Amino acid sequence: MLFNSAIFIFIFLPISLLGFFFLANQGFKFVSITWLLLTSLFFYGYWKPAYLILLLVSILVNYGFGSAINNSKPGSKRAKILLIFGIVINLALIGYYKYAGFLLKSVNSIFNIDLPIPEIILPLAISFYTFTQIAYLVDTYSQECEKYDFRKYSLFVTFFPQLIAGPILRHNELIPELNQTSTFKFSHKNIAMGLTLFVLGLSKKMLIADTLSPWVAEVFNNANQVSFIEAWVGALCYTFQLYFDFSGYSDMAVGLGWMFNIHLPINFNSPYKAQSISDFWRRWHITLSNFLRDYLYIPLGGNRKGKIRRHINLLITMLLGGLWHGAGWTFVVWGGLHGMYLVINHQWRQFNLKIPSFLSWLITFLAVVFSWVLFRASNFKDAITLLQTMVGINGIILPGRFEGILSWLMPLGVKFEGQGILSALPNLPGDNPTSLGINLIFISVLLVVVTYFPNTMELMDKFSPTKKWALAISVLGVTCLISLNRVTEFLYFQF
Repeated sequence: MLFNSAIFIFIFLPISLLGFFFLANQGFKFVSITWLLLTSLFFYGYWKPAYLILLLVSILVNYGFGSAINNSKPGSKRAKILLIFGIVINLALIGYYKYAGFLLKSVNSIFNIDLPIPEIILPLAISFYTFTQIAYLVDTYSQECEKYDFRKYSLFVTFFPQLIAGPILRHNELIPELNQTSTFKFSHKNIAMGLTLFVLGLSKKMLIADTLSPWVAEVFNNANQVSFIEAWVGALCYTFQLYFDFSGYSDMAVGLGWMFNIHLPINFNSPYKAQSISDFWRRWHITLSNFLRDYLYIPLGGNRKGKIRRHINLLITMLLGGLWHGAGWTFVVWGGLHGMYLVINHQWRQFNLKIPSFLSWLITFLAVVFSWVLFRASNFKDAITLLQTMVGINGIILPGRFEGILSWLMPLGVKFEGQGILSALPNLPGDNPTSLGINLIFISVLLVVVTYFPNTMELMDKFSPTKKWALAISVLGVTCLISLNRVTEFLYFQF
């Protein structure tokens, strides 16, 4: 079920809210938690009921391992063996469903053989709920977990706002709230704030990300045909599409949590304002960055074992972070590229040399844009072709109508061809000069918005139930509802 669908907005969400608070108001907190658990399971199973069994088995197995570790002597050999087995089972599960086909294809390609590749449908959200439960097992082993009630543990894993695409929860970010009386009391303020943030996130997805989607698809599907400007248009459109799509989902998740008086962690903090790659990863997909830091980078040794080892740990962490995003070599290389970015960033800091803020921002932003090309491209060939085009290796071609005013660029190798940008891509909406100009202005406005304007969470800090807020959110909400006839999935559903 999608947040941006009529059945979710008009049926599932109202029923879930009414049932939860009605039962809680009658004094049945036990039943209200069970109700929220059942609605969350229905939310997940609505997509494909068969994979609901897989989710339930995963919950039962991890809860069993967590309980066994809790009942063991802290730090004992038995507790360590249980932890290792629990992690291995989780990794085996995600390995089979997400990476078996990728591994077999790679083996076939490397050894020029033809092993049969089973057709495996990737279960929705398996990466998210697997990482969530691995963190729970590690924290249990480290004695950072209490013995949780099975219902509350199950709800922690399956709570529908965050189940499909995060944020990646930790046990202490949700379960303690289920023990608070205030969670079960209907709050007009939290409903108003949650609904406002939900509409803002929905607007990001439907009015911005989905508007950019055709441009992205057309450029990346025609990598061999696009020119210099076309490649940049595609790369920038994807840079903004991915941000507004995923941060929009995360905003909706937090907003939905507020409606239930549950505070989910913030996942984005204006990442395109970052002035270094380290700063970028403190702002982008924050819960994943924290997970990789706490459960991979630090256990590998972090920065405690010398400079060389720190660089190796960074590379390993980001390579595995890239692989987590998708079963493909482009994702691995994308992760490795960000690992190299981080190594360079740390080395530069050793020189203690400062550069102007704008230049540091520009370098960081361009580095991220180039990496997104790898992240989005279907294969290496398309990614390399687009990157070569973006840096001018395949020639810099501008629209012919600009030749008069930009002819001075011709000695530098610039060519002028065609009547308009993207004229070779007939399926692209807005390929006439007027529509094209509007879309280029749209991209420019988005760049200003993500680099200078407050983000949605900063806007919510200024929220007050005034007529102006009500009017603005109503206009956005109605506009989104009108667009419900073109419902699209969120980009991170594929991960």
